[in-house]
Amino acid sequence: MTKPNILFIQVDQLAAASLKFYGDPVCHAPSLDTLAANGVVFENAYCNFPLCAPSRFSMAAGQLCSAIGAFDNAAEFSAEIPTYAHHLRRLGYQTLLSGKMHFIGPDQYHGFEKRLTPDLYPADFSWVPNWGNEGKRDTNDPRSVTISGMCERSVQIDFDEDVTHQAVRALFDIARSDDDRPFFMQVSYTHPHEPYLCKEEYWNLYSDVEIPKPAVGALPEAQHDAHSVRLLKDFGMLNFEFSDQQVQQARRAYYGSISYLDNMINDIIEALKATGVHKNTAIVFTSDHGDMLGERGMWFKKHFYEKSLRIPLLICAPWIEAQRRSELVSLVDLLPTFNGLATKGQWRQTTENLEGTDLTAFIDQTGRVSERAVYAEYLAEATTVPLFMIRRENLKFISSSTDPNLLFDLDADPLELQNLAFKPEFADVVKQFEEEVESKWDEQALSEQIVQSQQRRAIIREAVKSGVEVRWNHDELPGQKVPWYRGVGGYNEWAFDYLPVSN
Repeated sequence: MTKPNILFIQVDQLAAASLKFYGDPVCHAPSLDTLAANGVVFENAYCNFPLCAPSRFSMAAGQLCSAIGAFDNAAEFSAEIPTYAHHLRRLGYQTLLSGKMHFIGPDQYHGFEKRLTPDLYPADFSWVPNWGNEGKRDTNDPRSVTISGMCERSVQIDFDEDVTHQAVRALFDIARSDDDRPFFMQVSYTHPHEPYLCKEEYWNLYSDVEIPKPAVGALPEAQHDAHSVRLLKDFGMLNFEFSDQQVQQARRAYYGSISYLDNMINDIIEALKATGVHKNTAIVFTSDHGDMLGERGMWFKKHFYEKSLRIPLLICAPWIEAQRRSELVSLVDLLPTFNGLATKGQWRQTTENLEGTDLTAFIDQTGRVSERAVYAEYLAEATTVPLFMIRRENLKFISSSTDPNLLFDLDADPLELQNLAFKPEFADVVKQFEEEVESKWDEQALSEQIVQSQQRRAIIREAVKSGVEVRWNHDELPGQKVPWYRGVGGYNEWAFDYLPVSN
């Protein structure tokens, strides 16, 4: 049986609703639109943790973050946990990674044979949270919105262009090599993650376009749920008033960044065609999480609202008919799905109790295959207890031991404005969800694990500042100066150090 190649393209902080094939009216992304028109689009896809590193680790392991200790953006991803790269290598694949994976810890490969680029962010414990005493935060503040628009060059642009260059070159190297194994290549970009900046040519794509405004404008504190208030305080955005122009400028730059990504994705697809392997290559496209983009006055991620949690997911392969699937799916489904693609659905999991399901089993089926549930967690900063989310059918339930419950009917209330959790007619539904949360998670034990992990990592972070600091980042020497962010100075000072457009 000839195994197909698998090209896995992942982007950062791209909300599904910002793409035309998910209903956006203006987004210019013809390469992605073509993949969607010829592939399988999953209409209800979610991340399992709306934050970069935990989302990626959960995705790679096929398990929820609470099960693998991936609590936040500075939690080590254990080397003993098998990833989709390990599984595919066992099936005879060569495995390559170009771009951001945000691995934390000394293992910077996790099953990939080759890493073609460095990573963008620290691989150490620079960003360890401290529940209950966060202190001055290093990331996310109003400048992401107030300093937005055009730029000629930024570190993120430098990074993503290198990601594309290395991926394209690797495709040609594979075609010229004597290695006849199929390949699994992950190409992982940092755009359209904030700062909301894009090059002039992509900004100009939207010069005569009415950029959609947030469907729900900024809300007063009293109308926000408890976690939203904490996030807004953490971001320095609670009661911060952005002008309409600032909001539209940031959103326009976000669209420009998507178009910029789309152009680079086209370069990779053209390289597939030029090497002649496109007819035996499955392309999978997704994002690690979404972006609130000003909805409710909120930005970035870290919440379970649709803009933050719902992601694009598609599979495009010449042997698969174009279709749209309505099942509830999530990123933990990718590990079994990659194995399903590699084995034509014959793969069976071994030692791991995986959370996900092989999505290739849904393809070409009549009607919705099953009424699945999707689970998500938030265990990082701006909280003091774990937060849990269950999406089942049309209902979304959000729970923690310190916040009032949230319950939304996404069919009747897609903007999530009507909390049904305290309406008498939903009392039985809420009770069932509460019992499911209690059955799936041990909040007290998990909280103790998280706090202990934070304390341990904080000790290590402070200790290694003495003497020669050894980096875990891929392909870097101790003390080597690199353009990527390494926890030195403020993140926003680094992110906004960009070259403006010359007039």
